[in-house]
Amino acid sequence: MKLKDIAKVIRSKNAGPFYVTLDVMFSDAKTYQKVKATGALNADLIAGLYNVEPGQVRFFEYDPAYSFKATIPRRIVSGDFGDTDSYGAQQHAPLLDVDIPL
Repeated sequence: MKLKDIAKVIRSKNAGPFYVTLDVMFSDAKTYQKVKATGALNADLIAGLYNVEPGQVRFFEYDPAYSFKATIPRRIVSGDFGDTDSYGAQQHAPLLDVDIPL
């Protein structure tokens, strides 16, 4: 099942000028726990999707909010020459089609 079909929110945003934060949130504990149990969302997945080293990914599961969060370094500093997404708001797209084995 595609992540975009089961998550309530999939978004990205700046975490300062040098990092982007990715959030995946679910509307209920049952769905969140099922996804969490698969282990499909993890730092290695994020590293592969965003072409960064696994050690550069800060990955968190936040049970009270039924959410996963990852922070990765930006390739280009926000607002610098060549930056096409100053707010980091378009960086979540690779997560949309991630298969979750439910």
